[in-house]
Amino acid sequence: MTDRGVDEEKRATLRRFAALGAATPFVGIGSAETDDDAESGSDTRDAIVGYIASTPGAHFSKVRDDLQLGTGETQYHLRRLVEDDIVEYRRDGDYKRFFSAGRFTDFEQTALGYLRRSTARGMLVALLKDPDATGSELAAALDVSRATVSNYARKLDEVGLLSRDDGYAIAQPETVITLLVRYADSFGPDAAALADDAADLIQYDP
Repeated sequence: MTDRGVDEEKRATLRRFAALGAATPFVGIGSAETDDDAESGSDTRDAIVGYIASTPGAHFSKVRDDLQLGTGETQYHLRRLVEDDIVEYRRDGDYKRFFSAGRFTDFEQTALGYLRRSTARGMLVALLKDPDATGSELAAALDVSRATVSNYARKLDEVGLLSRDDGYAIAQPETVITLLVRYADSFGPDAAALADDAADLIQYDP
C-alpha cells in the first residue's frame, strides 16, 4: 500500500472512532491546550475516546496500533485524557488497560481485561455454553494443552472471575455475558457467536 493509501486508511479509521468520541460527554473540559493545539489534536483525541468506549480494556499498544498512531502521540493524548478524567486505566501485569472513566466496576474492568486475552476469553465462552465442561474438554475445544487451561483457571480464580471449588464456575456469569454481547464486535468470532445465543444463556445457572 502506498503512503497516501496508508494515510487515507488512517484518516478513515480516526474519523470513524472520532464520531463516537465526539459524542462522549465532557470531552475537552478542563483542558489547558491552546486553540491551535486543540484543533490539531481534537480529532485524534476524540478517536482515542471513541475507540476506548467501543473497545474497553484495550492496552496501550492495541490503542496505538489499531488507530495507526505514533507511540509519543498516543502517550500524550492518553495522558491528557486521564488527567481530564475522561479515561482511566487499570494495571494488568505489564499492561495498562484503558476504560471510559467511571463506567465500569472493578469486577467489570477485571473481566474485560481477561476477555481481551484469547485463551481466557475462549475458556469463559466455552464455560458459558457448557458450565459442566472439564479441563480436558476445554483444552480440546480451544486446542491448547491441559496445563494451559489449568494455568488460566488458576489466574481467573485468583482475580475472582472463576471458582474451582467444584469444577469450574464463572463468577457473575450474567455480567460476563453482558460484556461479551455488548462489545462483541471488539472481541473475536467466538464472542460474536455467543452474542447470537445470548437469549438462551442469559438465565445461566451453573
